[in-house]
Amino acid sequence: MNSDPMESLLRILDLSDSGGAQTDESIFVGHGDANAPMKRLFGGQVLAQSVVAAARTVDSEHLVHSMHGYFLRPGDAAAPLTFGVQRLRDGRSFSARRTHAYQAGVPILSMIASFQRPDSGIEHQESMPTGIPGPETLPTSAELLGGINHPVAKSWAHDRPFDIRHVGSDVYFDVKGEKVAHQALWLKTLGAMPADQNLHRAALAYASDYTLLEPSLRRHGIHWSMPGISVASLDHAMWWHRPVQVDDWLLYVSESPSASEARGLNLGRFYNRDGVLVASVAQEGMIRVPDGLLDE
Repeated sequence: MNSDPMESLLRILDLSDSGGAQTDESIFVGHGDANAPMKRLFGGQVLAQSVVAAARTVDSEHLVHSMHGYFLRPGDAAAPLTFGVQRLRDGRSFSARRTHAYQAGVPILSMIASFQRPDSGIEHQESMPTGIPGPETLPTSAELLGGINHPVAKSWAHDRPFDIRHVGSDVYFDVKGEKVAHQALWLKTLGAMPADQNLHRAALAYASDYTLLEPSLRRHGIHWSMPGISVASLDHAMWWHRPVQVDDWLLYVSESPSASEARGLNLGRFYNRDGVLVASVAQEGMIRVPDGLLDE
């Protein structure tokens, strides 16, 4: 019996300090994901846990404002993870940390994150797109996938701790309409989150990895059910601009400005329902398609 998705998310983000074990790094231990359908660890989970590990080494006034990570190896969802955090710099306003996530003694993710005390200064932002239907009018992933008798479909429908609702068509089974390199969707956690702002930001990093490669797929008529495709995240960068509440609806707009050499670059922005730009994200992913499969 699968556990409650919100309980699983909070458990995943609740790292142990490994009894105070420390070398030149601060050491933390985290759980895998027993609900993973293909036994491969979700990259967004490792990103979120790495942010939480780094946040454990700064004072509570410092909030993560940026991170840059590389996925080095696939992770095993059934195995625990060890996180080593190196203190790179502690300044008056900014602190920098390097986090490595390990399984079986080798790094699977390398990330550098920066934390900042709240400050004031210049302000501007890209405006939120207009004419977007509200999330209440859109079908949930559970409604779209819950009746499909396949382990991945069932996991995406019932085990994800986020409610994800595409604006227009999704790309689960086909690509409807024009093949465009952009999309929008609404998302939020299925339940309430603790008040810790760094935890909300880590959870947003978790969710940002679910669909960010989809604009590259959509542009070429590729859907997740297409036989023989191979898709994997290569790197991930994120910037948190303003306070975020991941347990309230966020509009996630994304686009792919380029794809080449079996790689697709995708950029995304998160807005709250008041139109405030709370975070931006970028990711390049490997996308391999069998010869002759695409109908260009």
